[in-house]
Amino acid sequence: MSDTSIEPEAKPEPKTEAAPVSEGKQKLSILHILTSVLAAAVGVQSKKNQEKDFNGKGSIYIYIAAGIIFTVLFVITIVTVVKNILASAGM
Repeated sequence: MSDTSIEPEAKPEPKTEAAPVSEGKQKLSILHILTSVLAAAVGVQSKKNQEKDFNGKGSIYIYIAAGIIFTVLFVITIVTVVKNILASAGM
């Protein structure tokens, strides 16, 4: 009998997707924040933009304030449109 040891084959490590390395958090533009708020209002947003929102330099309070402002403006717009339609219909 020979004294040979059999080593198990080394299994390759599973590949994991690492987050892209950024050189620092980028400040988010007003346009990006508005686009994110509108996408949230509609209920759709790309994975890329979602990651940019969470990894950006912006504060959560900016998104909360933008969401509140959008909601108030949306309600005012709907109320105004309905009042104008009812007024033109003679009600």
